[in-house]
Amino acid sequence: MCRNIRTLFNFEPPATDDEVRAASLQFVRKLSGFTKPSQANEEAFERAVDEVAAIARRLVDSLVTNAPPHDREVWAAKAKARAAERYAR
Repeated sequence: MCRNIRTLFNFEPPATDDEVRAASLQFVRKLSGFTKPSQANEEAFERAVDEVAAIARRLVDSLVTNAPPHDREVWAAKAKARAAERYAR
């Protein structure tokens, strides 16, 4: 359920708003236990996703580091290699 919650800090290019929202959606899904909320809970669910996304964006934008930024393509290749190894078993 949490496959979209990834490290978003210190990448080149920086994390997009879509990536932050996807991670926020997965976080709220995990906390609530809903993959899709009922109509009665939909407004609260969407508000929570929006608020978590805003806070996450503020956090990622305010963090500082002296480390060079990570290359997204390199990280993606490593993740694919780990997945290939895991699912080849």
